[in-house]
Amino acid sequence: MDTVTDDSALEAGRPWPLGAHWDGRGVNFALFSAHAEAVELCVFDGLRMRNLLLRECTDEVWHCYLVGAAPGLHYAYRVQGPAHRHGHGHGGHGHGHGHRFDSRQLLIDPYAREIVGRFSRQPDDPAHGLKACVVDEEFDWGGDQAPAIPLADSVLYEAHVKGMTRQHPGVPEVLRGTYAGLAAPAMIEHFHRLGVTALSLLPVHHFLDEQRLISEGRVNYWGYNSIGFFAPEPRYAARIGGQSVIAEFKTMVRSLHAAGLEVILDVVFNHTAESDEKGPTLSFRGIDNLSYYRLPAGHLAHYENFTGCGNTVNLAHPRVLQLVMDALRYWVGVMHVDGFRFDLAATLTRDSAFLAAIRQDPVLQRVKLIAEPWDIGPDGYRLGRFLHGWSEWNDRFRDDVRAFWLTHHAGVAELAQRLAGSSEVFHVAGRAPQASVNFITAHDGFTLRDLVSYQAKHNELNGEGNRDGHGHNCSWNCGEEGESTDPAVLERRRRLQRALLTTLLVAQGVPMLQGGDELGRTQRGNNNAYCQDNALTWLDWRDADAELIDFVAGLIDLRRRYPQLRRRNWLTGQAVGDDQPDVVWWHPAGRAMRVADWQSKKLGAFGMQLAAEIIAVGATQDTETLLCLFNRDEIPVSFLLPGEAVWWQVFDSSAQAPCARLQREKTSLVPARSVQILSRQAGSLSDA
Repeated sequence: MDTVTDDSALEAGRPWPLGAHWDGRGVNFALFSAHAEAVELCVFDGLRMRNLLLRECTDEVWHCYLVGAAPGLHYAYRVQGPAHRHGHGHGGHGHGHGHRFDSRQLLIDPYAREIVGRFSRQPDDPAHGLKACVVDEEFDWGGDQAPAIPLADSVLYEAHVKGMTRQHPGVPEVLRGTYAGLAAPAMIEHFHRLGVTALSLLPVHHFLDEQRLISEGRVNYWGYNSIGFFAPEPRYAARIGGQSVIAEFKTMVRSLHAAGLEVILDVVFNHTAESDEKGPTLSFRGIDNLSYYRLPAGHLAHYENFTGCGNTVNLAHPRVLQLVMDALRYWVGVMHVDGFRFDLAATLTRDSAFLAAIRQDPVLQRVKLIAEPWDIGPDGYRLGRFLHGWSEWNDRFRDDVRAFWLTHHAGVAELAQRLAGSSEVFHVAGRAPQASVNFITAHDGFTLRDLVSYQAKHNELNGEGNRDGHGHNCSWNCGEEGESTDPAVLERRRRLQRALLTTLLVAQGVPMLQGGDELGRTQRGNNNAYCQDNALTWLDWRDADAELIDFVAGLIDLRRRYPQLRRRNWLTGQAVGDDQPDVVWWHPAGRAMRVADWQSKKLGAFGMQLAAEIIAVGATQDTETLLCLFNRDEIPVSFLLPGEAVWWQVFDSSAQAPCARLQREKTSLVPARSVQILSRQAGSLSDA
């Protein structure tokens, strides 16, 4: 590559906004580095590289303005700092002071809107293959309007952009596995058929594959290895008609919004793809290692690792916090997304003003904020400790619901607590039941089908000797490990999958489905398929379970029809309309549950009666009371029903026609391993 030094077109520019911004005349470049001694802007024209020395630094921001520069320009930085090294390897001078400057290394702009090139990790080669690209952010949104669906009415659907459509026969082949494919008519039809309201996408920030995976012929399929917080991942772009990756992403959002679907991004701000001290220097490390990362006191050559991924981003630094906040505002304001799920969110709150910054930000107040409320550091489990306005992935719901139905290690008391929105966890500081994001399965762990088909994880294909992945799965193989042809085993699995799904959709809080569970998807017992970009993880639409799809659609419709399943206030047991308690916990013997019942180790059946919420809908009102009956036992259980009048069965998870409406008087027989839902008009019965 030819290198030319020429700053004849360089002006001082300004220190804001950070990143590269085109104004029609040229591009302003601004880069934060508190400890740099010199910064070069490297711009590329084919094989020719121009090195431009930035002579202006204001408030630790190095800046310049390049006249004539325009969208499409590829650029990088070189940064020189204290004890910078000219030798090879990663053990050079300055590490004891926390610095890792290397004046040879080409570095990606942390604010890059698009990252181009192919990453190649060559230890002795500073040109790792990646560069930033100046972009034109103009886009015709065509009057795009965010669906703005209330959390209480939301049903989340966790999806992988590639895996969702890679094998879908109804998506044009050229679009399969892409942003454009995710918004194809066949996909929107499926989402509408189910009734979900939001797609919660696994990471779409530009990410890299770890060297270990590359050397083994694998990739980081899930994408939790970000290097660009503003740049969409290009491997998911179809680029039809030369459309840019950014324009394709925006088009996807616009199409999904037009279909009434929200887009929530899984974002990884807790660590970066630069990994530990042996990892590649790509961006943050070479720009200002001491500012961007948390380094252990007295061991500044290493990194604090609260993430398990080698490093921890230092949000306690105001400029690093600014980077994260700027990125969030960008994805909302420019890319029009509707919310975020924050990976290992506990890391973001350590010694930082992150929660306070989010709380006061006017742009972020209108979007959905979901925390994964833990990491592996000290005091890393923080479920229930986020502020009002936040929702949290509730792993207690996952574990207790699994343990109730599959291992019987949780009893009726634990299940009732989860059905009530985990109020003992979230009923603090003015939070609502929607603080709990309830899930049975997610990308990390067994699929729903595997949860009832495997007693143990089978991760041999990952190349780690089956040591990876969680060993505590609360799963049950129903009598045979893996695939089975035994009718009794298959019937147990069918019933348990449906009972688990029904529990999810009738619980207070925000339900989240893992994409593909409604199809009956299997990963053959792999509960950590992060490196499997193949048919193991891609959804198999040709072998989809149509009955299960209809079952899930019926459940979501049931939740939509009955507002008492998605209350905005906590259940109290106190009287509401018609002087009935908002909830009554019901014993099969025909009475309210007692203390001894809750403490029983043997009781496997109970009911939850939910009083009607009197909500005007046009000229009508919803006045129906619901009775949800749960039976995990191996035999049917007969329930004496409250009052004297007629109840109507509106759902039976075990039935071939689960939504059939059947009359029930005085008693109802609930089949083994099933959930039954009954309805009656409020006020038609005497008090329970």
